[in-house]
Amino acid sequence: MNKMRLTMNMLAVLFLFLACGSLAQAQATRTWVSGVGDDANPCSRTAPCKTFAGAISKTAASGEINTLDPGGFGAVTITKSIAIDGRSTGGTAGVLVSGTNGIVINALTTDVVILRGLNIDGVGTGLAGISILAARQVSVEDCVIYNFTQPAINVNTTGSPSLYVKDTKITRGPTGISLTTTVGFPVASLDNVRIEGMSNGVVVNAGAFANLRNCSIFQNGGNGILNNATVNVESCVLSHNGTGLNAATGTQSRLSNVSIFNNATSISAAGTAVVEGFFNNRIFGNTANNGVTHQTAQQ
Repeated sequence: MNKMRLTMNMLAVLFLFLACGSLAQAQATRTWVSGVGDDANPCSRTAPCKTFAGAISKTAASGEINTLDPGGFGAVTITKSIAIDGRSTGGTAGVLVSGTNGIVINALTTDVVILRGLNIDGVGTGLAGISILAARQVSVEDCVIYNFTQPAINVNTTGSPSLYVKDTKITRGPTGISLTTTVGFPVASLDNVRIEGMSNGVVVNAGAFANLRNCSIFQNGGNGILNNATVNVESCVLSHNGTGLNAATGTQSRLSNVSIFNNATSISAAGTAVVEGFFNNRIFGNTANNGVTHQTAQQ
């Protein structure tokens, strides 16, 4: 009896080992989703999954999820290094959510996440389009994010992630991009980003830093840029906002080749805020061109 029990235990261990090995092999470095896929599939090119959430468990760390055709691929939570690329659809690689976040990134502080070619729609009730809690680096490229009730890209972390946003449009919501930290030092680099029709375009809270280049921040009812920390702004247009640049006391804003036109207030600098730049900035046609702030910005 003891010999039989020992044999059964050994077989059970062998079965568990084989099962774990099979599960590990099931994770591919490249997986695929399709509008007509099925999450029961292995997420291969010939048998794609239906959603990003279905594909991510079958994709190895540092792997990539690709889209085969247009479709709505659903919300997803990312906890590892991964790339999601929707540029190959020939149409829309959609993330359509209601009452929740579109994409949540809560990975390790060593992980890198890349999002490309996604159309992220909150239909007026979604929370954040992309909520970043933890990662080493997050890249958002060639995306459209709109109709959310919280910031379209919301960095709210105790770490120090780097956020890179390029060739992306954000519209219709309270805030385009928000950087908030309680302990770390999140850094954002925005290149060719359009933010329009929001309450606030970019909000940089205490302890964070943002660098904006070739950005258009247009027709936001509150502030184009609300700086509560440090920002560098290069070759951007701030137009038809409530305030083009609103700098809180104790903050630093550096401007070069920036056009600030047709805002209610061009630049607002409170208390000891420093707004400095070069003579290549253009500030004109605003309802209130604050003379002191304007002169400070041009020095």
